[in-house]
Amino acid sequence: MIPPPTDPRLSPHTGWTRAHWESMADHLLESVVPYATDGFAQFRLPGPASRSGPVSDGLEGFARTFLLAAFRIAGARGAVPPALLERYAAGLVAGTDPAHPYAWPPLADMSQPLVEAASVALALHETRPWLYDRLSPAQQERVVAWLAGFVGRRTPANNWILFQVVVEQFLAEVGGPHDPAEITGGLERIEDWYVGDGWYSDGKGKNFDYYSGWAMHLYPSLWARMAGDTARQRLYAERLHRFLEQYQHFFATDGGPVHQGRSLIYRFATVAPLWLGALTGASPLPPGRTRRIASGVLRHFAERGAPDSRGLLTCGWYDDFPPGKQDYSGPASPYWASKAFLGLLLPPEHPVWTDAEEAAPVDLADQVVAMPAPGWLLHATREDGIVRVVNHGSDRDRVQDPQGSPDPHYLRLAYTSHTGPDIGDEAIDGQFAVVSPQGAVSRRRRIEPLTAGERFAASAYQDGPIRVVTASVVDGAAEVRVHQVTAPAGHQVRDGGHALADRQPPATESGDTWALARRADGLAGVVRGLYGYTGAGVASAQGVNAFGRHSATPYLTCDNHPGGTAVYVSLVLLTGAGQEPPAPQIHVDGEEVTVTLSGGEPVKIRFDEISDTPPRRRAGRGTMPASPG
Repeated sequence: MIPPPTDPRLSPHTGWTRAHWESMADHLLESVVPYATDGFAQFRLPGPASRSGPVSDGLEGFARTFLLAAFRIAGARGAVPPALLERYAAGLVAGTDPAHPYAWPPLADMSQPLVEAASVALALHETRPWLYDRLSPAQQERVVAWLAGFVGRRTPANNWILFQVVVEQFLAEVGGPHDPAEITGGLERIEDWYVGDGWYSDGKGKNFDYYSGWAMHLYPSLWARMAGDTARQRLYAERLHRFLEQYQHFFATDGGPVHQGRSLIYRFATVAPLWLGALTGASPLPPGRTRRIASGVLRHFAERGAPDSRGLLTCGWYDDFPPGKQDYSGPASPYWASKAFLGLLLPPEHPVWTDAEEAAPVDLADQVVAMPAPGWLLHATREDGIVRVVNHGSDRDRVQDPQGSPDPHYLRLAYTSHTGPDIGDEAIDGQFAVVSPQGAVSRRRRIEPLTAGERFAASAYQDGPIRVVTASVVDGAAEVRVHQVTAPAGHQVRDGGHALADRQPPATESGDTWALARRADGLAGVVRGLYGYTGAGVASAQGVNAFGRHSATPYLTCDNHPGGTAVYVSLVLLTGAGQEPPAPQIHVDGEEVTVTLSGGEPVKIRFDEISDTPPRRRAGRGTMPASPG
């Protein structure tokens, strides 16, 4: 791909314009053509098959790239190369012909093709004047018949119910079979998962991740746009507005999104809700800020190998990374990234394309954003552009195998825009664990959220006789972790910092109660024992981190828990600024811990009083939280 010239006047932060988005869309669409089957019904991209098999994977390749093609076609009002229209028209005809050798599989209960049907339906809706309406009546009937296989089907109780909503809405608009009760039932079901402040859990439990934006907001809002339901449009717009007030902070200065949750192979799909806000008029962001953040994300991945030299999106973050994908992911799964191109539906003369880019919040100042709904506390630093999310709420454990390994993308204490979790049972990053003399390791599984407020968040977990209550206080680039641990005598406690990964092994150092890992680009992860710890070290690993083959995690230990309840305090730092801030002072008095931060502000943590109300400021003592109560 030869990118268009950058425009520093229109886009002073990224240089990218609508032409770059169109160019990237064209590059992605052209690059999958060599992998199309006869008739273009399937795109069978290279790589291991998903659990659904190659036929379903081939449909996925068609459907997800069709969604990208639809945004490109509709955004250009059909003024695209005829070959693009011809490919997807041919694929629709062949895929819905049961006699064709590459026909699409029928829509069955709980099957992956249900997911892909939603992309097909949305793409058909957006391109109807240029594709569906130009099919013959017999061809239209076959398309409708295939989509109508969704009526009455069972789906998992999560974002999948919204696929049924949009498919049956398209069927309704073309006079096909549909069940209005299934449409309204799906929309009513997501009300059970709305937790406030614009946040949805993806199904029952605490499943907070990017699905809140690229699924739970996206499909209802697009459905309302399809159906013309103004009452629900207003409801979804109000929620999206509140969501984006917080969500805009999830992206680093260099465009990297916070690396948390599943399906991260969708990469720049993370910007879909930003464009959705502009498309629906729901966004609290100035148009130039929407484009600055979104273009920053797309450019971030383009400059780091996604798409790759073949023009393909692989199952990874930058490079291909098989350990980071889910078992439902096939070679074409990453093309849900097509949702990032939703902004092309906005005409070229829309302010989101014509206004000059405006700074993102992290471009201007350090940011601290409390998100009580998911139980998160975000802190970002202007000097190095890094975003960090302290996790005291999302665990996704209620839908996981209780005998399986804890999910590294949900259960760690912190996630960032510049690091990813190590994957595997030996990983220690972002985890506070209690280890028995026999080597049994406690697991933070079902997180009990306690509070999330200004610069302060807390949660607990229980694993048999072991209970850990953790409070986090953020201070610039640092997180101060205060752990109250109840466990038998003689156990070890261990607190892991951030896992730094790179193509080459990071440099490491350690002392009695501190440890450090540093990448070649200067990014450094540090842990310091402030109270209760007696040892430190750095754990190294290979092939377990999406950010690079070699990873290193600094950690702290205390080898001999005294039995009963004891307190441990650590400083966990991730910085690209090159200088470590002064360590806070710690005073422990029974159930009360006072953390005096680098700026001189005291924060009191009273474990016997931690509740759903965040600590209040102490009058006359600045902006830091003091004690609750």
